[in-house]
This record gives sequence, C-alpha cells and structure tokens, in this order.
Amino acid sequence: MDTKQFEALLQEDRRFAPPPEFAAAANVKDASLYEQAAQDREGFWAAQAERLHWFRRWDRVLEWNPPFAQWFVGGRLNVAYNCLDRHL
Repeated sequence: MDTKQFEALLQEDRRFAPPPEFAAAANVKDASLYEQAAQDREGFWAAQAERLHWFRRWDRVLEWNPPFAQWFVGGRLNVAYNCLDRHL
C-alpha cells in the first residue's frame, strides 16, 4: 500500500447508518448514552469498564497511534469470569 492510500484511510469520515430493523433491535435505546460517548469517549468507556471485574485495572483507557488503537492498556480481566463466574 502506498503512502497516499494509507493517509486516505486515516482521513475516513463516511458514516454508514444501520438498517432501521437493526437499529430497532439495538440493546441501547437511551440516546443520551450516545451523547455521553461523543462528548468524552475515554471517560465514557472507562465508566463502562468499571462495571466489570478487573484482576488488574488499566493504566490508560486508550493508546491511539493511528491506525492502531489499544484499549485499557495494562489491564487484565478474565472474560469467562465476567460472563459467568461472578453471576453464580
């Protein structure tokens, strides 16, 4: 991939709305959640992550080095524990 193609990928600003049937079946109906996420992306996701059990809390919510993103850097969790064990 040449440099211009790569740079073009970093400038992507198109939006693709979901089909109405898909949107109607979405779990989140509260539009204010979308507004919160748009206003403070890292704060929003940190608050959501606090709802999980972390064996080690993250050091940074997001490390963004385009085109690469790492979320919850340094954090450790067990998905099986969060999905099953803590609810038993």
